[in-house]
Amino acid sequence: MTAGSVVQALYLVAGVLFVLSLAGLSRQETARRGALLGMAGMGLALAATVALSLVRSERPAGVTAGLIVLVLLVGAAVGTWRARTVEMTQMPELIALLHSFVGAAAVLVGFGSYLGSSSGPSGDAGHGGTVHLVEVFLGVLIGAVTFTGSVVAFGKLSARLRSSPLLLPGRNGLNLAALVACGGLLWWFLAAPGTGLVPLVLMTLVALALGWHLVAAIGGGDMPVVVSMLNSYSGWAAAAAGFMLGNDLLIITGALVGSSGAILSYLMCRAMNRSFVSVILGGFGAETGAAAPGGSVEQGTHRETTALEVADRLTAARSVVVVPGYGMAVAKAQYPVADLVARLTARGTTVRFGIHPVAGRLPGHMNVLLAEARVPYDQVLGMDEINDDLPGTDVVLVIGANDTVNPAAQDDPSSPIAGMPVLAVWQAREVVVFKRSMATGYAGVQNPLFFRENTAMLFGDAKEQVELIVQAL
Repeated sequence: MTAGSVVQALYLVAGVLFVLSLAGLSRQETARRGALLGMAGMGLALAATVALSLVRSERPAGVTAGLIVLVLLVGAAVGTWRARTVEMTQMPELIALLHSFVGAAAVLVGFGSYLGSSSGPSGDAGHGGTVHLVEVFLGVLIGAVTFTGSVVAFGKLSARLRSSPLLLPGRNGLNLAALVACGGLLWWFLAAPGTGLVPLVLMTLVALALGWHLVAAIGGGDMPVVVSMLNSYSGWAAAAAGFMLGNDLLIITGALVGSSGAILSYLMCRAMNRSFVSVILGGFGAETGAAAPGGSVEQGTHRETTALEVADRLTAARSVVVVPGYGMAVAKAQYPVADLVARLTARGTTVRFGIHPVAGRLPGHMNVLLAEARVPYDQVLGMDEINDDLPGTDVVLVIGANDTVNPAAQDDPSSPIAGMPVLAVWQAREVVVFKRSMATGYAGVQNPLFFRENTAMLFGDAKEQVELIVQAL
């Protein structure tokens, strides 16, 4: 058995492990097993690729091994450092930044593959060469769009850029023009392989601008969808790199990531009552200062409460629902919230969590935080599972959520989030909203919930306020 056949067999095993990993990650109860299977598959894939590189290398084996070890050490050191220092609230922007690396790698692999092949500037492309040129062109195109789009997403998620959408005049026409230009450059690239570097560079510049504009035009309310969308793009970029390198496992892995990211984006858009195309063409939110219904103007008088009063309400309640949002993650309040829920449950109170599909800045963000605090899985329910029970709930605690509990989505057709399914917390007997101020949420839309008669506002740091409630109990 040759070294190549052994490596292909190992690639097959790694591919199966990746499929099992995705299956495990689909449920909270099996997520840990899924993560471990994915780690095992990636370790096997790396080992097989390193072994194949040593066998096929034209350099002395010692030089190749030294370069590989150096790269692995640098990557492991940076990865370990970031894993230990990154906050849970910074995970969305970190993931967006990692997606940009995949895009940049696809661009570099594309240029390297073109310059080093017989179809390159000094070669003559036959039928097989034409196929390779198309692979190179599409790989660089997808990679460039992924790179700049991910950088912009990183900037928005980390508050380095405004979360409101960039609404350029004729923005849809600009996107269409960029795609048409890329099509023309592909024809030039295939027609003149000897001078193909010029159209390849021009297409890369156009694709970089297109990726930047696509994500810049998406508002803050749609950023969780953007993260999953970029995850899909990075998968297709990896698959394209696999075609260019002739690496079957990279093709399989990229296809799995690309398709799963696309499916997740579709599911999230459906949960928001939005089409994927509408998200791409511009997201929720309006420019700062827009004085429109559902904007930043307050819509009545709010009522404030204290931690002691909230503790009294919870003591008398028979059923409580906790609706977490990004504010809970920022305050790192998941641990005292878990303690509060445990104490209420011990008293005989029925306590559950209601999770909106796009709560936070990342798909599953709230689920991860609650699992980190060891909240039992059976207490964590999705929006569709909990909404019907809210009218019979005594107290709802909205901790750091805003846009996902906004009644304007159902009551105000002029609202930027009109039609978006939300948690109907206002149907409960009492609602307590934990917030630092009366500021609008990430989508920049005012929330009429804050001014309803059965709503009380508890201002301050969510973690400190929950700890005060626990002490009062």
